[in-house]
Amino acid sequence: MDAGLLVLRLVAGLLVAGHGVQKVSFRLGGHGLAGGTEEFRHDGFRGGRLTAVVAGASQIGAGLFLAAGLLTPLAAMAAMGVMTVAGTVKWGKGLWVQNDGYEYPMVLVLVSAALALTGPGRWSLDHALGITPWPAWVAWAVIVAGPASGLLTRAVLHRDREPAPAGGKPRARTAD
Repeated sequence: MDAGLLVLRLVAGLLVAGHGVQKVSFRLGGHGLAGGTEEFRHDGFRGGRLTAVVAGASQIGAGLFLAAGLLTPLAAMAAMGVMTVAGTVKWGKGLWVQNDGYEYPMVLVLVSAALALTGPGRWSLDHALGITPWPAWVAWAVIVAGPASGLLTRAVLHRDREPAPAGGKPRARTAD
């Protein structure tokens, strides 16, 4: 079981961290911080560079902590939060990833939830530091708080849409 948890943590954690790296750099196919900033603006989020930096740093930190099995419940909560935001961006496109849907963010949210419930396993920094097992209430609180924080972030940072000009697409409000 511990080997399976290690593989699950490494793959999911490094994928989440990789998404963060893409948001703030040219590595892993990213378009640099300017590209990450533009991605958030295109998706209707306010905050510009700060939003891209915080999102990228959150994904990198959550992913690396999840991969290492360090403070696993908090890492899982952060990963669920950022991937919930990603899922809300893709929600209107349906489930399947071939249509740019929310399938992939949903899988990462569910894997993070599963790791919060199971714990990181013996081959983790949590175990090495002697801070496992976590009480069951912590896992359940994380499973609620992670997606809730993502939905709250979406509500606070997403711009309202203005009515479309005659014959045009809706415009995002320009005030950040």
